Order: sequence, then structure tokens, then C-alpha cells
Amino acid sequence: MNKSPLTTILTGVLTLSALASLWFCYSGIKHSQEFRVLQSQLNMMTSISARIAAVGTESLEYSKTHPAINPILENAGLKPKSSAPAPAKTK
Repeated sequence: MNKSPLTTILTGVLTLSALASLWFCYSGIKHSQEFRVLQSQLNMMTSISARIAAVGTESLEYSKTHPAINPILENAGLKPKSSAPAPAKTK
């Protein structure tokens, strides 16, 4: 019996297709794991950023009743520097 070259070619294509499917499956699993790790880190950074913003807002509210904190807020860039006129010198 003669072996048909078409059978050999189709077997090779099937083998390559199976190997490609295994590679894509492995790659998909690996990338989804990395995505989950990065997503949790992003959520953590977003949470920390929200907390820092809340502290800044509370500090600005606190400065309304306690002006002694203003130099600290000005140095941190949370409040614009006050341009109060210098007191006039007397002779």
C-alpha cells in the first residue's frame, strides 16, 4: 500500500495546531495570573491615593480653625503661599 502524502501533511498540520493550542493555553494562564497580581496592586495604590487625598482635605479644613498649620500645608503644596503684606516699620 502506498502512503498518501496528504495524510502526512494533514498529520503534521494537526500536530502543529495542537502544539500551538497548548502554547496559547499556557500563555493565557500565565498572563491572567500576572493580570490579577497587577490588578490587586492597582487597587492598593488607588486606595492609598484616596486616603492621602482625604488627609489633605481634612488638613485644609483643620487649617481654617487652626492657622498655625498653614506653613506646613504651604511647604507641602496643599495650600498656596499667603502673600500677606509685610508690616510697616516704624522709626
